[in-house]
Amino acid sequence: MIHERWETLMRQKFLVVVSACACIVSGCQMGTENQVDRKLQDVNVVAESELSDVMLTVADPNEAVTYFRRSVNQNPNNLEFRRGLALSLVRAGLNAEGVAAWANVIQHPDATNDDRVRYAEALIRDSQWEKAKAALDSVPPTVETYDRYRLEAMVADSQKEWKRADSFYEIATGLTVNPASVLNNWGYSKLTRGDYQGAEKLFMQSLTHDKTRFTVKNNLVLSRAARGIYTLPVVEMTQIERAELLYTMGLSATKRGDVKTAKALFSDALETHPQYFEAAQRSLDALENT
Repeated sequence: MIHERWETLMRQKFLVVVSACACIVSGCQMGTENQVDRKLQDVNVVAESELSDVMLTVADPNEAVTYFRRSVNQNPNNLEFRRGLALSLVRAGLNAEGVAAWANVIQHPDATNDDRVRYAEALIRDSQWEKAKAALDSVPPTVETYDRYRLEAMVADSQKEWKRADSFYEIATGLTVNPASVLNNWGYSKLTRGDYQGAEKLFMQSLTHDKTRFTVKNNLVLSRAARGIYTLPVVEMTQIERAELLYTMGLSATKRGDVKTAKALFSDALETHPQYFEAAQRSLDALENT
């Protein structure tokens, strides 16, 4: 797909070049050579913009990092290239480098408040919570975006300021058409506090917006198993997901000391999984030997 998009861009650029040259050869009065140069520069800008979009959406993250790193070296003052590099590094899981790249972005005179919010997110991904809080504090309170409140909630969580976290999570939920992700984060926050019923409610709400997220299903099972509820919730799941959720409940039962229940759950996971479920077998063997 990337190569197809690139070939299309090059064909468009080629057609403009041919048209411009034909105009000069034929004595066309529509433009001088300077106009042709400007036309080619415009095409270069469009091509770079289109390719940057491709790199940030469908390209392999590491390929995108290489492209934007080369572009920044060639055009160090280009803000879009700086942003592209920062975004690509985070996508590639290179969090420390991503933080440095976003720090470079916000030093640009044309950097925006959205850039500062993204810098805060990169800091959170790198577990630099205090710096993330400082970065968010630098954003004016008039900037009321989904990402800003989502990150504010996470920072409040890290400081165990539960009321502030709940308030920010609630605001963030109302600022997006698909709150599945933020509801899952909110539910996990409740789970870590020991509010298992509150967590279960939020995980169920998350699944109403996106029923495909296995992480949410797994968290939902954890919130139920923490209260000694070892039955699967009534949510859509594949056979493999069902086996893995049974395994998760078995681990929770083991942690709670419900050994008999854990053995039964591991056995059910083995029978349910369409292939050999090595992790469940190891856990079952460990309990049997104990």
